[in-house]
Amino acid sequence: MLRLHDVTKEFRIGAFGGGRVAAVKGVSFEVVPGEVVSLIGESGSGKSTIGRMILGLNAVTSGSITFDGLPVRAGKEYYRRVQGIFQDPFSSFNPVFKADRVFAMIKDAYYPAVPAPEWDERVSTSLSDVRLNPGQVLGKYPHQLSGGQLQRLLIARALLLDIKLLVADEITSMLDASTRIDVLNLLAELKVRGLSVLYITHDLSLGNYLAERTVVLRSGTVVEMGPTERVFGDPLHPYTRELLSAVPRLHAAWDDAVPVDTCVYHGKGGTNGLAEAAPGHFVACAQLETCQGVSS
Repeated sequence: MLRLHDVTKEFRIGAFGGGRVAAVKGVSFEVVPGEVVSLIGESGSGKSTIGRMILGLNAVTSGSITFDGLPVRAGKEYYRRVQGIFQDPFSSFNPVFKADRVFAMIKDAYYPAVPAPEWDERVSTSLSDVRLNPGQVLGKYPHQLSGGQLQRLLIARALLLDIKLLVADEITSMLDASTRIDVLNLLAELKVRGLSVLYITHDLSLGNYLAERTVVLRSGTVVEMGPTERVFGDPLHPYTRELLSAVPRLHAAWDDAVPVDTCVYHGKGGTNGLAEAAPGHFVACAQLETCQGVSS
């Protein structure tokens, strides 16, 4: 449904924009209907830039992004099917207006002919779908609601459009632990109903909890991707192993990442950046430019 092919994004830098820096370099992956894909990497790895390009908020420098076989083009019809939710729910609302104004904006833009009573029923159903009581959130200002409630309002807004893909960019990072798991369970329920989700996160445990497939980014490049249980259970790239070794574990000492003895990429005859080490499990070169086939 969503396909990125050899996508690169460069930004101009310097006093007069004479320099260029690549935030994303040759990224390719896809999301199929009813699937959750985790896009994982450290800060600055290019995760949010990829999300913004999928949403049409940043232009692609080279490569292509297609949705249902057509190039991504920001606009009313595209946003009817694809929506994004971002890290800070508080900055997504205008503090001057009541929080449910986001629903009125959807009605004005997409459903102006729907009678008010029918629209109110749709809003109530959408709020119930995200486990919110309409009487407790409608008519409230953003500062009167919690971060978890505001994020659910944004998900309810997206559901009013009957979307096919949700780009969720670090949507739980500002929430407490109990609210975080509620939002993740909500996304899992929406997946069962056929919604696809690109879940952008730096938290490996949350990605492991939610996604069928995982894409690991480092410095704007995909270093490993495949079924989540395989990427987490048998990581092949040194960077993936370092990420997993950094996750705190109860009743276990903190140890260094297990080294990679042989570069799987060269062992499998990899080309174009990734080699298929196992069915659906792809890995990049272990040492990038300095690799001679065996890691040091």
